[in-house]
Amino acid sequence: MTHYPIPAKTIRIENIVVNSRFIATIGRADTVQEAKAFIQAVRDEMPDASHHVYAFKVGYGGSITEGMTDDGEPSGTSGPPVLAVLRGADIGNVVIVVTRYFGGTKLGTGGLVRAYGGAAKDAVAALPTELKIEKCAIGITVAYTYYDRLKILLDKHHAEIDDEEFTADVTVYAHVPIDQLDSLTDTLQEPV
Repeated sequence: MTHYPIPAKTIRIENIVVNSRFIATIGRADTVQEAKAFIQAVRDEMPDASHHVYAFKVGYGGSITEGMTDDGEPSGTSGPPVLAVLRGADIGNVVIVVTRYFGGTKLGTGGLVRAYGGAAKDAVAALPTELKIEKCAIGITVAYTYYDRLKILLDKHHAEIDDEEFTADVTVYAHVPIDQLDSLTDTLQEPV
C-alpha cells in the first residue's frame, strides 16, 4: 500500500466516567521508538495520573507493529479495548495514551472496558488525518539546457525537490511517490 491515512496532528479529548477523568491523547508515530517517546511525553506531562494506558499501530495493511499495556488496570480491561479501536480504524502510524485520574469509584471490568474503549473511540473520531504517500529518493543529472524541462517533469510526477547541485551539469535530488517512479523513468528515457 503506497497511500494510507495517518494522524495529521496530535489531539486530546477528555471524558468523565463516574468521577474518573479519562484523557485520551492521540497522534502520529512512524516508528516504535517514536511511539515510545510519545507515550513517555504524556507520562511526563501528567505524572500524578493513576494510569497511562496506551496502544499503538505502526505501519499499515500487512506490515504492522502493535503494542499496548493495561498499566496496572485489571488485565484485559484497558489496553486491549484501546488497541481494538485502533485496529478497527483505517489509520496507520498512530499512537494513543488514555490517561486516567481515579475518581474514587471503582468501575468494574465492564465499566473499565467501556470507559477506555469509549475514550479511544472518541479520540479516533475527532482525529484529523492526512494521506501518507510512500516516496523514494532519486538523483537525476542533466545538462543545463534540460534543467527547466526536468523541473516541469518532476512537478508533473508530484516529486519534491530536496536539493540541486550546479557543476558542469545540474543534479537534482528529489523524493518521488513510488507509484509515479515507473512513469517518470519511462518519460526520462524517451528521446528528446
